[in-house]
Amino acid sequence: MGSNDRAASQGGGGAHVWELADAQHGVVSRRQLLDLGFSAKAIEHRLVSKRLHLVGRGIYAVGRSELTQHGQWMVAVLACGPEAMLSHGSAAALWGIGREWRAIEVSVRRCSPRRRDGLRVRRRPTLADRDVDEHERVPVTGIVQTLVDLAAVHKRPAVERAVNEADRLDLIHPPALRRELEAHRCEPGVKPLRAMLDRRTFRLTREELERRFLPLAEQVGLPLPLTKQWVNGFEVDFYWPDLGFVIETDGLRYHRTPAEQARDRLRDQAHTAAGMTQLRFTHEQVRYEPEHVRAVLAEVARRLGATGKRVAAA
Repeated sequence: MGSNDRAASQGGGGAHVWELADAQHGVVSRRQLLDLGFSAKAIEHRLVSKRLHLVGRGIYAVGRSELTQHGQWMVAVLACGPEAMLSHGSAAALWGIGREWRAIEVSVRRCSPRRRDGLRVRRRPTLADRDVDEHERVPVTGIVQTLVDLAAVHKRPAVERAVNEADRLDLIHPPALRRELEAHRCEPGVKPLRAMLDRRTFRLTREELERRFLPLAEQVGLPLPLTKQWVNGFEVDFYWPDLGFVIETDGLRYHRTPAEQARDRLRDQAHTAAGMTQLRFTHEQVRYEPEHVRAVLAEVARRLGATGKRVAAA
């Protein structure tokens, strides 16, 4: 609808309808129109004149029938009532940490929601206020609740991707997420999510890191490396001076501060500029994925022509 048509429609409560529609991605509910003082006859007149377009049971698009993805989500939420919000895959899609599966998923905080075609509606009367949020003007489960819900219905790789994206987007970082799980301890998704976070955010001690890593290097024919040496202005974890080879390890797979990331880049650039071969493993990989670490080390040892001799101190 053009600006002149819009202006012409703003008499008798029309301005309030447009304000409400603007706040709801172009859609309003029949209940909202009645609350604004519109009669059933007035609503029908606007449908006939194409100022309203029916897009769901009791839900109308204002001005034009085309809806954005956010408009479609808003239709689903409005169709399920004032206590409804996006959840699960739809919430993940709205937050930008996952994708929606088949039907739009909605949770309602009441005992018996009406069935809605094309929607997957869950009854959740005990959902706490702290777990209800709004993102881009759409009611949605909060980021912690969304991740807990995903962990309850999806396998680990999908949940890990969602946690990584939440971290990258600064929605919540893994240590904070781990703390927040205490308030959700009785929910189905908490146990797998906590186990995943515990595995990803732990840090090996120096002694345990060396005890686990050094045999892997020895098994693929690499000589014994020097440890905790200063190379190109940086302290490295494992160093083979005769091979020009350094390995760094990260204690946290997930979030690193911008300052830490900048220092990592400088470190990697310094080693590359010096013509060295460098690798970076996480502590999680060293502990839980030794086969992967060993395979990578074997390929590097082959390429560097490692002899298996002990490296002399620099």
